[in-house]
Amino acid sequence: MSPKERTQARWFCSPGRAEIVGNHTDHNCGKALVSALSCDILAAVLPGENVRILSEGFRSIEVELTDLSPREEERGRSISLVRGVLACLKERGPLCGFTAYTSGNIFRGAGVSSSAAFSVLIAEIENVLAFGGSLTPLDKARAAMEAENRWFGKPCGILDQCGVAFGGLNKLDFLIADSPAVERLPALNGYSVILTNTGGSHSSLTGHYAAIVREMGDVAAFFGKKTLREVAPEELYDRLPALKRRVSERAILRSIHFFEENTRVDRAAEALKSGDKRGFFTQVQLSGESSYKLLQNCFVPGSVTQPVALALKLSEALLKDGAFRMMGGGFTGAVLAFVPEGSEESYKSGMARVFGRDSVFETRLRETGARQLGQRK
Repeated sequence: MSPKERTQARWFCSPGRAEIVGNHTDHNCGKALVSALSCDILAAVLPGENVRILSEGFRSIEVELTDLSPREEERGRSISLVRGVLACLKERGPLCGFTAYTSGNIFRGAGVSSSAAFSVLIAEIENVLAFGGSLTPLDKARAAMEAENRWFGKPCGILDQCGVAFGGLNKLDFLIADSPAVERLPALNGYSVILTNTGGSHSSLTGHYAAIVREMGDVAAFFGKKTLREVAPEELYDRLPALKRRVSERAILRSIHFFEENTRVDRAAEALKSGDKRGFFTQVQLSGESSYKLLQNCFVPGSVTQPVALALKLSEALLKDGAFRMMGGGFTGAVLAFVPEGSEESYKSGMARVFGRDSVFETRLRETGARQLGQRK
């Protein structure tokens, strides 16, 4: 990109996100706490005939605006997200072509949702260029989720995309799956957020994520419901013997996690609103323990490679205040820790000894979501 082009370009950014409490609840109409993070994909955008994306360190992406149907050979690749977002937004009106030059510091495949940051970025660029900024954060999140589901091939809910699109720390209630109720929560002061990328990629784990959705769905179906949100927790315990004959014990444990996680979200939100940091951290910690014991997504089943489990144990030894937990889809990826200000270096150096200095990332919860730079939305 030439100096002249830089001055003519529009600049956009799209953040990573941290799921704080509410692991794997959104796809069953549950609840979650999610926040944007101060790590970004940054894009310089110039007008063009079609859509072209040049990302630092990656193959270029080119999509014609006249050809946006899903392609089997693109499933699981970034180009499918671009094509999918554009297809969803084209239903609202004519799109604008553009060339975007992107760079970023979001952990790829490490639980801060680089794919959601990328797809919401595409939606925000079209929001400004084609729709005059009229799309809501939820509009952009929906387009990004549809792209992930139907074009990319990952059966996710809308949590990640909402975290990126809305910004800030929010409680999301997915009683209506694609239209969550959003409650902005107070900022958390006095603690840094430190992420440890334990290694590995989410690219080969779609089947494991799909199994969580499928198994929770099997339990809901036993009760004649589509989602677990429609089932009362006491019903599960009342009919446990019959349920155990129909589904696996793991499916039952994962469903118990869902019910208890929704309660933890409510309690964590109330603790934040009342200024009870200790109560908030208790719910964060319990959420992480439930993901390990009940949801069982802290390592790949049957694998002796278990970096997330090791990072959790190391965090337990290093952290005397705050909280820590596995973050995101799981099986590999990142561990999140709330570390008291002044204790960051001790925790970071302890994690870096095992996982490498470049894998330990200090960040903060961020107030703004995907946006054009120079504007607040």
